[in-house]
Amino acid sequence: MKNKTSSRGITQKQAVAGWIFLTPATILIAIMAFWPIIQALFTSFKTGSSANMTWASPLTFNYTRMFQDRRFMTSVGNTFLYLIVQVPIMLVLAILLAQLLNNKDVKFRGLFRTFIFLPCATSLVSYSLIFKSMFATQGLINTILVNLGILKENFNFLGTTWSARMVIIIALIWRWTGYNMVFYLAGLQGIEYSVYEAAKIDGANGWKTFWHITVPLLRPTIIMTFIMSINGTLQLFDESVNLTSGGPANTTITMSHYIYNNSFGQGVANFGYASAMSFFVFILVAVLAAINMKVGDTRD
Repeated sequence: MKNKTSSRGITQKQAVAGWIFLTPATILIAIMAFWPIIQALFTSFKTGSSANMTWASPLTFNYTRMFQDRRFMTSVGNTFLYLIVQVPIMLVLAILLAQLLNNKDVKFRGLFRTFIFLPCATSLVSYSLIFKSMFATQGLINTILVNLGILKENFNFLGTTWSARMVIIIALIWRWTGYNMVFYLAGLQGIEYSVYEAAKIDGANGWKTFWHITVPLLRPTIIMTFIMSINGTLQLFDESVNLTSGGPANTTITMSHYIYNNSFGQGVANFGYASAMSFFVFILVAVLAAINMKVGDTRD
């Protein structure tokens, strides 16, 4: 009886100690994260600039204004273009590279893995400026293409809408492929090698093994990377700001870039409208993440 009482007392003390350690972090998270979110929600129903904000009439004014704002709708279209084109290419490349570099017969696997992952360690601003320099009218890419005879004269990649968008997509693929490859490598190393040996004995070729064994077993990892990539792309900011400055004529601007412009970048702090657009992005992220999780849920 005494042992039960003492063990129960120890458990209670451990629980109390756990809450004592959690309380400071919980309070900080509530103050630094959740309270600003609630404040932003209230702000999204207001109009005016800076300290002169008043409740909008009607309250949904900022939310209805979004869908009448051509520039914001352009930013939505651009962001989804980057999402639809870049994310599938990046994830397919990442899983193929992971499969290749997980092969025991490949020499210098560690070195290749490091090289492919290194772009992810590059500063967002730095790599955007590097790509901006490379694709400039007098930059490296133009020099190579002209010398090879592919172009007759230098082409303004960043001054033409379709090419500027492609430069952003190429930059995103370059930077984030290695990041996702690491997750797939971790997933592949959790698969027993005997599974592949059994498939080989049964006569399965490389493609069948990859499609019917590797992909199903990596499904949770694929869903996770897909959700993270969607989340990151919908909040894309640095490339639009530092690589193209949203140009030419705001045709490459992203939603986050446009929200920033309305908050700080245009001289007038339109926090109400920017908050409403931010919650629109939040809803998009939540809905797409929920769809991905539902589609990827294989439980009965």
